[in-house]
Amino acid sequence: MSATDVLAVAAEGGVIGDGRSGANLALGVGLVGVAIGWLALARVAGRFSTGNARTGAMAAMVVGMVGTALAALHLATSSGGPGTGNGMVGAVAAIPLGLIAMAFGRRALSHARRTERTADRAEHEREFGSTS
Repeated sequence: MSATDVLAVAAEGGVIGDGRSGANLALGVGLVGVAIGWLALARVAGRFSTGNARTGAMAAMVVGMVGTALAALHLATSSGGPGTGNGMVGAVAAIPLGLIAMAFGRRALSHARRTERTADRAEHEREFGSTS
């Protein structure tokens, strides 16, 4: 089974049951992405030091993108409108969650890069002395 077939089955709700399953899956993936992004931001800010902030930021961006893609695919393949029980409202709510996860990941990644540059500059000054 190809990746597009897997995404199509996931967006349609799979073999589990009703049409809301795909929207619930997209919502869950979006929430996980937001949590990963928030934890990556907390790592960069120095609130706790477990894990790598860059890895968490990249994971948040990827998970957010997958959640957004699942929600968009569910919206494209579901029939009916809001209130019909097909999960349209859940999919619409999952799109901003995925985008928020990607924004958290991007922000954490940019902060991690800035922190690394500052640390490299401080190490260089310690090794070779101040250049000013």
